[in-house]
Amino acid sequence: MTWLGDTEAGLLVALVLVLLWLAWVFGRRRWLGRQGGTFDCSARLNTTISGRGWVLGVARYSDDWLEWHRVFGLSVTPKLRFHRGNTAIVDQRTPSARETLALYEGQRIISLVGALSDDRPVEIALGSQELTGLMSWFEGAPPGRGRVEPRTG
Repeated sequence: MTWLGDTEAGLLVALVLVLLWLAWVFGRRRWLGRQGGTFDCSARLNTTISGRGWVLGVARYSDDWLEWHRVFGLSVTPKLRFHRGNTAIVDQRTPSARETLALYEGQRIISLVGALSDDRPVEIALGSQELTGLMSWFEGAPPGRGRVEPRTG
């Protein structure tokens, strides 16, 4: 093979890999949507630099769990999980000017914390309708599921 043939073969392999990745991402999104109620939801995975670390994702309700998946991820398992009976919304705010560049328009940022752990709160960003639905889902837990009071301070 000549160098031109090698280049064409390399480009063809790269194109096939990109197309396979795109097919997986879109197929995975459809599969997640069929498993339960989903909505666009960004999560802040890196908090070392103020206003940075946001990753686009999709969240879904799965029984008593809120599961968060990366939009462009390959895994079918969620990156973050929040149990309905052990999670509370402890803060709500509007995005800073720097954060608006990484988030969808009109999203609000909330902090979720688990009642049984000393982990730092996890920030997620979602639209106002999705936030109303999430708050209703948390408050609508069946009786006997232990209501979590928000932490202060």
